[in-house]
Amino acid sequence: MKGIIALGLLALAAPFAAEAQTVEATIERALAAAPGRAAADASVVRWNADHTWETIKEGTNRVVCYDRSGEPGRRPFAVQCTSIANLERVAQNRRFQAETANAEELRARVAAADADGTRVAAEYGSLWIAMNGQDRESAGIHTTIAVPFATSETTGFPDNGQAGGAWLMGAGTSEAHIMIPGR
Repeated sequence: MKGIIALGLLALAAPFAAEAQTVEATIERALAAAPGRAAADASVVRWNADHTWETIKEGTNRVVCYDRSGEPGRRPFAVQCTSIANLERVAQNRRFQAETANAEELRARVAAADADGTRVAAEYGSLWIAMNGQDRESAGIHTTIAVPFATSETTGFPDNGQAGGAWLMGAGTSEAHIMIPGR
């Protein structure tokens, strides 16, 4: 009788254990892109279908990471970290992408939001670290620094990468960011 009860309890606990493993795996995966010293104290969120997020690991610093692997056009391994202040912008980006059919429509949607003042600005100076590839081991890292509405004149950075160093992309727009050369 005790054996049957134990089996019953195990059967009831199995879905919860599987969910915990899934959450732990999601956290570990998302944190792959986190800066080394920030990873232990970073938050991790999971995106919902309605472009809202739920926190699955509460952090104590301003870094937040998430898995993007299931998004259209993403590589099998795709994670990103940024400032927690940028979550509303990420949510808006996800909503815009879901509401447009292609890259041209998406650019037009972002430009319209810039023009009418509804574009959520990125936190000035915040990092965006993306890690993308077929798997974690082969994934490359792409790092940018958000500088909304900055120009070459205000930052001193060139507006192209021809010199081989850091450069400003999207100058003068809410999308402006410093591109960091990497692997």
